[in-house]
Amino acid sequence: MHRTFALLTLCAALAAASDFSGPSALEFTRKVVAFGPRPPATAANRSLQQYILAQLKLRACEVTEDPFTASTPLGAKQMKNIIARFPGKSGRKIVISGHFDTKIIPGIQFVGANDGGSSTGLLLEMARVLSKKPRVDDVYLVWLDGEEAFAQWTERDSLYGSRHLAKRWEGDGTLARIKALINVDMIGDKDLGILTEVLSTPWLRQLIWQTAKDLGYGKHFLSSESATEDDHIPFLQKGVPAVDLIDFQYGGMLTNYWHTEMDTLDKLGAGSFQVTGDVLLEVIRRLETRP
Repeated sequence: MHRTFALLTLCAALAAASDFSGPSALEFTRKVVAFGPRPPATAANRSLQQYILAQLKLRACEVTEDPFTASTPLGAKQMKNIIARFPGKSGRKIVISGHFDTKIIPGIQFVGANDGGSSTGLLLEMARVLSKKPRVDDVYLVWLDGEEAFAQWTERDSLYGSRHLAKRWEGDGTLARIKALINVDMIGDKDLGILTEVLSTPWLRQLIWQTAKDLGYGKHFLSSESATEDDHIPFLQKGVPAVDLIDFQYGGMLTNYWHTEMDTLDKLGAGSFQVTGDVLLEVIRRLETRP
């Protein structure tokens, strides 16, 4: 009984020690959603880029803007990834990524509160927390543009930002120094249930699921499996250990809000951001202790 109490106390202390604020992440997401639909190469997308960059100027990090031109079914589109580096001393790197663009869906006002908004807001809160503490490994936060397809999802019409960055990092040697990459997508759902994404690297997925269990968040990290093509895939294909954290049961089995006008801020909860943020920060700490 005493050992159980001690373990619960330790888990609670670890979660509290993260300094991550779910309400703050939700508030960042609220500001992101206020820009409206944010497909690549639109005024709203560019305004959001400036908002992200303005927030990062408040943090102790090195910021890189990564502009590129993507060939899409709708022609050439100017896109930009944004990278924040929180330097460590080991020479190794841990990457947390997520996309900030929204899909073009004709006929509806798709604001992507969960799909594009929640990942952006969570990363902005992560930046606030990471800027407060010294690091062992470099930690990169990456806001990816162009995750969504312009027409129909294919290898060429999807994942524009992550495909570009994986190729760039392969060329400059960054890729070889990445310990792990964790991609987050649709993690703000009030009824958070992150599926076991089977394309992800098994040992890294197991580390995350065990960390969630240790923190008392195991019920949110499901055993139900899915195979999801997301921004982790280009890095997996180049040999980087990578995981996708995604709640693809958004709205439940009968009413799915994914890629509909129902993906609005009222469907999100600060508690879900808290779970994801606490787990990520503890996973980073555990990864930093690995050789």
